Amino acid sequence: MGILDLIPSWLSWDVAIIFSVLVIILTFLLAKLIDRLLKAYFVLASKKMNIDETTYGLVRRIIVALVYFSGFLVIVFSNQSLRDLSLALFAGAGFAGIVIGMAAQSTLSNIIAGISLATFRPFRVGDLLTIHDEYGRVTDITLGYTKIRTWDNRRLNIPNHIISDEAIINWSIDDPSVNWTVEIGISYDSDIDLARSIMIAEARKHPKVMNYEQLLHYLPNTLNGEEISVLVTELGDFAVNLKLYVWVHDRSVAFSTGCELKEAIKKRFDAEGVEIPFPYRTIVYKKDLEESQHESAA
Repeated sequence: MGILDLIPSWLSWDVAIIFSVLVIILTFLLAKLIDRLLKAYFVLASKKMNIDETTYGLVRRIIVALVYFSGFLVIVFSNQSLRDLSLALFAGAGFAGIVIGMAAQSTLSNIIAGISLATFRPFRVGDLLTIHDEYGRVTDITLGYTKIRTWDNRRLNIPNHIISDEAIINWSIDDPSVNWTVEIGISYDSDIDLARSIMIAEARKHPKVMNYEQLLHYLPNTLNGEEISVLVTELGDFAVNLKLYVWVHDRSVAFSTGCELKEAIKKRFDAEGVEIPFPYRTIVYKKDLEESQHESAA
């Protein structure tokens, strides 16, 4: 005899409705209680055993979902009519499965993708990501969506099945240090060596740019002097483009560091006579061109 056989199937409709309402209320209360207890337990356990929040968040949601499903089964099997209807549906499960599968294809794919993300963990809760041209921190991974708080404090909810098909830049996993670039163009009349020395000097003074000793903790094979470099990347139409390469501790400070370096370099260039050019354009009017052609012919 199974547990479901102990549930009375002789309830009248009035009593069945009251019984179902009570089961629904108890199910919701029990699910909320279990959710809070599991959350408190996993927070305590993570401090002692260093459990990843990504994994225990998924486990907690699956357990809560099972509680809701159990409440649904109790309601179904407490009434003879609902029990007969459920047996009829199970008998036609082939057709019903196709219909439900087509209707809930997106939901099921999100759930499967959510389980896959929590299992293989290409990113974790708290990681910094770039996805869909959006940069932000992962705040939660549910069975349906991954929640990201963007750099400008927007809340981005991305369906899990979309994330599983996307290329993701994870700035936090393994090694959080970032090699950031600052590109500045100088005129062809300016001294490249002077511009390079100014850019390197300003980078060395910045408090968020890693020095040689700091970089060795992340990249032990780095040679002294390679932590900051400036390369000529392009001889453009009106400028010689220089690119400054610096290392910062993580992606969260990279953008602001780059902006501050641009400002500091611009001020040093102005003080020491290194020109940052702007595009030059020569405009020739058609009538002037025709007059020039006539003068040449004469």
